[in-house]
Amino acid sequence: MAENKRQLVLDALDNKPVERVPVGFWYHYAFDALYEDSPKILSRNLAGHQKFFDDFHPDFVKIMSDGYFRYPNPTVDAVKTAADLRNVKSANPQDWIDKQVHLVKEVNRKLDHKLATFYNVFAPATYLKWLLDFNHAAPGSGNDFQGTLFNEFLKEDPEAVRIALSEIAKDVKKLATAVIREGGADGIYFSFQNIQGAGLSKEEYQELIAPSELEVLEAANAVGDYNILHICGYEGAVNDLTTYIDYPAKAINYAATVEGISLGEAKKLFGGRAVIGGFNNTRDGILYKGSKEEIQEETRRILEESGTTGIILGADCTVPADTPVEHYQWVREAAELLAKEKAA
Repeated sequence: MAENKRQLVLDALDNKPVERVPVGFWYHYAFDALYEDSPKILSRNLAGHQKFFDDFHPDFVKIMSDGYFRYPNPTVDAVKTAADLRNVKSANPQDWIDKQVHLVKEVNRKLDHKLATFYNVFAPATYLKWLLDFNHAAPGSGNDFQGTLFNEFLKEDPEAVRIALSEIAKDVKKLATAVIREGGADGIYFSFQNIQGAGLSKEEYQELIAPSELEVLEAANAVGDYNILHICGYEGAVNDLTTYIDYPAKAINYAATVEGISLGEAKKLFGGRAVIGGFNNTRDGILYKGSKEEIQEETRRILEESGTTGIILGADCTVPADTPVEHYQWVREAAELLAKEKAA
C-alpha cells in the first residue's frame, strides 16, 4: 500500500506514534519579486511548487506567498509620522485575499489534495514594518526591508503602533480564514519574530504586539486545527521563545541552531506540542554543504535527542533554493532507516 503522507504528517502534528518521522523543507520560488503581485510571479510560484513536488515528493507542502508580501492598505500608504498610525484602518483588501486563495487552491489541485498543506501568513507587525519601509525606500533598494521606520515609530508612539496593528489584524484574520476555509489549506504557517533592534521588553511585546497576533491565530483556529507557529530566526534573528509559549497553535517551527535550543528542549518548553525543524537553513549548514554521511549522521543525532513522536524534520527557516534535492532525500532516508531499526 502506498504511504499516506497526509495522515503521517497530521499524526505527527497530533503527537501520535508514526511509522517514520516526516520531513519538510521549503524555499522561495520568486525571491527577487516577493512584493510583485502579477500573473507572471503567480506562474513562477506555481511552477516552483510543481517542480519541487516532482523533484522531492515532499511529505507536506508549505505554500509560499511569493508575490503577496506587500499588504495593500492606502491608510498605511498615507502614514508619514508615528501619529499617523492612529488613522490606519482595515482596508478589506479582497483582491489580495482572493488571489492568495486562488494560489492555495491551485497548489492543492495540482497535489490532488493528497498532501497536507500550510499557507504562509505573516503577522500584522511584519506586514506593517515591510510596508512602511517599502513606501519610504529609495528606488531600486530591493526587498530587504528590516523595519527601521517601524522601530522608530514604536519608540515615538507605541500606542499608535498598537492601534494600527489591531486594524491590520482584521485583514490578516480574513486572509487566514479564507486560505483555510476556501483555499483548502490545513492551516496557516504563521510567521513572526521579536521586534529586532527595538529594545522592546517581553512585557511590552505582549502588550503592544501580541494582541494582533493572537487575533489572527484565534481566527485560524476557528476554521482549522493544524496551524503552525514560525518563530522566525531568518538571518540570525534571535527570539525569546518564552514570549510565545501560550500562543494557541498545533506545532512550532523555530530556529533551533540560532536559538541553541534542541527540538527535545523546545518540545518541553511548549508543553509537549509538536515541533518542526532541527537543521541550519544557511549555506554554512550541514544540510546545504554536507556529504550524505554527514547529513544522515546529523539526522540521527537530532532524532536520538528529540525522540520521534511529535517531531517533523525541517530547517530553521527557508533553505537556499540551490540546495541539492538529494540532500532532502538523504534526511528522509535516515529517518526511515532509524524507524526500521527501532521496529526491529
